[in-house]
Amino acid sequence: MTQTANGSVESATEAAAEIETFESIDPRTGEVVGRHLIHDAAAVEAAVREARQAQASWADLGFTGRKRRLDAWRKLLVRRLDELATLICAETGKPLDDARLELVLVVDHLHWAAANAEKVLRRRKVPSGLLMANHQSSVEYVPLGVVGVIGPWNYPAFTPMGSIAYALAAGNAVVFKPSELTPGVGEWLASSFAEAVPEHPVFKVVTGFGETGAALCKAGVDKVAFTGSTATAKRVMATCAESLTPVLLECGGKDALVVDSDADLTAAAEAAVWGAMANAGQTCIGVERVYVVDSVADEFLKRVTDLAGKLRPGGEPQAAFGPITMASQVDIIRNHLEDALEQGGKALVGGRHSVRPPFVEPVVLTDVPEDSPAVTEETFGPTIVVQRVSDVDEAIARANNTCYGLGGTVFSRSRGMELARRLRTGMVAVNSVIAFAAVPALPFGGVGDSGFGRIHGAEGLREFARPQAIARARFSLPINPMTFTRSRGTVRTLVRMVRLLRGR
Repeated sequence: MTQTANGSVESATEAAAEIETFESIDPRTGEVVGRHLIHDAAAVEAAVREARQAQASWADLGFTGRKRRLDAWRKLLVRRLDELATLICAETGKPLDDARLELVLVVDHLHWAAANAEKVLRRRKVPSGLLMANHQSSVEYVPLGVVGVIGPWNYPAFTPMGSIAYALAAGNAVVFKPSELTPGVGEWLASSFAEAVPEHPVFKVVTGFGETGAALCKAGVDKVAFTGSTATAKRVMATCAESLTPVLLECGGKDALVVDSDADLTAAAEAAVWGAMANAGQTCIGVERVYVVDSVADEFLKRVTDLAGKLRPGGEPQAAFGPITMASQVDIIRNHLEDALEQGGKALVGGRHSVRPPFVEPVVLTDVPEDSPAVTEETFGPTIVVQRVSDVDEAIARANNTCYGLGGTVFSRSRGMELARRLRTGMVAVNSVIAFAAVPALPFGGVGDSGFGRIHGAEGLREFARPQAIARARFSLPINPMTFTRSRGTVRTLVRMVRLLRGR
């Protein structure tokens, strides 16, 4: 296998033969952004083999050596931030400043992972206990080997880097399959790593469609980290189950924002609109539902409609947000909107006319039945459903009435932490929105149909290592129960000791 100029991998056989390719498209204009290889199973397997060969020397660098090289990569990313941001804009259609914000988060997480890997994963002593008092006991976290990462298109750098950066910091090699909508971003990340760390080819990229992702699951990697829909996650998990390959799954959400009667309504409305509309609503932890206590609902709705009504999508730099990146998602957004209106919901901002592919204008709905798909299923567009509730207890109950459990938001001056703990989610923001994603030390992940496992933070580092327990004998004890030559009184003596010391 050889590394191409754009960061993908290409075998000698592929280079000699005619290779099947596909194009990435700017969703704003329909223009071709780039052309990329479709890697078949043989090419994916070769990439995994190369990554495995390189991984041992990467692990041997130790935490300090890996940190030095990851820091060099981070500095390169900072120097060329606008270059990558421009590519993200072209492949997703999002505004340039949104792409820049995404990369600011990438840089911060990469810094945290490299700086904290040793503290989290290094060998540490643990108590040996009564029976093994003559032993020194320790646990450390050993790299898995090769981690396969399958990334999404909505945040094509930030989301996969939550696995890539942490896996590399833990001592693994990575083979990354980016979304077929954003392959150029994945190749740019790999080529920039190769530029910063040319002597350690431990970050490979394979491109293609679902078949390429399936091939990665079957290629002998030691773990697969997947981000995408719940339906696809189930297929990934089923494929990996054939070889008992462990998986980390970060799936969709139907995140709710709860507004208590004592909330700062200005801040809550701004958070609701930004959380729902930013990135055209194409955010797995975006706000899709709001439950607001009736006593403040009128004022809250006024503020939300005023803010949302001023937003305009488009492909120009000054647009509030860009297009719907994946064309097929437009039909889902339209169906959810039409069903909500047909069932008696009201559109306070926008309506059926708001769907103008590839753009969708802001939509604020209210009085939507709780069994409507607009309330129960992930819409993934710039829409929001605001529902009145009698009190905050009803709000929490409705927020939890979902198969998903990714993130959530609470606005309350007096009960924020209490209400946050009552939400059945992996993450909660109190009096802010999506803040947990920007804190590198916090674990990121969900429950239920939102998946399992965690990226980011100490938990994210440990996801990409295996704990190894070691008990080392330092000296002999007068009595040894773990031998066939023990005396008849050995176990009786131990039982008396346990009754004396542990039976109280």
